[in-house]
Amino acid sequence: MSSPGQPTRFAPDRGLTGRMVGTMFLIGLLYVGFTGLLIVLLRGAWPIVVLISGGLFVAQFWFSDKITERAMGARPVTPEQYPQLHGAVDRLCALADMPKPRVAVTDTDMPNAFATGRNPNNAVVCVTTGLLRRLEPEELEGVLAHELSHVAHRDVAVMTVAGFLGVLAGAMTRIAMYGGFLGGRNNNDSNAAIAALVIPLVSVAVYAISFLLTRLLSRYRELAADRAAAQLTGRPSALASALTKVTGQIAAIPTKDLRQAQAYNAFYFAPALSAREAATQLFSTHPTLEKRLAQLAEISTRLGH
Repeated sequence: MSSPGQPTRFAPDRGLTGRMVGTMFLIGLLYVGFTGLLIVLLRGAWPIVVLISGGLFVAQFWFSDKITERAMGARPVTPEQYPQLHGAVDRLCALADMPKPRVAVTDTDMPNAFATGRNPNNAVVCVTTGLLRRLEPEELEGVLAHELSHVAHRDVAVMTVAGFLGVLAGAMTRIAMYGGFLGGRNNNDSNAAIAALVIPLVSVAVYAISFLLTRLLSRYRELAADRAAAQLTGRPSALASALTKVTGQIAAIPTKDLRQAQAYNAFYFAPALSAREAATQLFSTHPTLEKRLAQLAEISTRLGH
């Protein structure tokens, strides 16, 4: 196994790396700018602004894996409980020369999978019981390789940080509006009125920019994970089969269950959307099924030659 920080055998993706660096740079500018604006507008409350924004950022980054696992109902499982699942992860990690992440299962009929964690040593790969029931062993390995590539490329951590800014904007606005910071002694009525108007507007703009950046990165990283998984396993057709099966089965899941899962679409192997919703999602977290299958068909042809 490779040591922490060493490259794995997953194919490097310069396009993904460039997009992650660009996204983090822009997100960093937004973060600093938004915090600076709050300090200016809230004046005497600036120590609280810095403390809260910094604390929220650290908590989100360091505990993002635990937060995601708990929110999505993931429970750790042992090799004795799920020998086929652990065996597949073991084989792929050995093939990729990467540390084995924690393995978890979510008890839901929706067929899906996700990976989270700020680095390979704090990562978890989770599959649903619905996925395990529906996929053949080679299809399952394709999905697991896709998720492990997210861990190896570290795009999970970037998505966690990128998505956090929108959460911070909303939280800081509520704190400023309802925490009494706009009506303190250090602010006159006109300054309070300006702050009450500007902060929500800026928060909306910050959220919108963060939303667009994460969507653009998310779609590309899914294609990158498909490529890396197909190249590592040498079986793009198995991944294509899994994609087709999972997408079709998700469309049959009750709408109520899909809506509960949609908040975490950016983490999933396939988005929790009905067929109609998937066709109309302009800002989807994932590229279209047709685009993903076309890329896998191209890789299959290339490997055949």
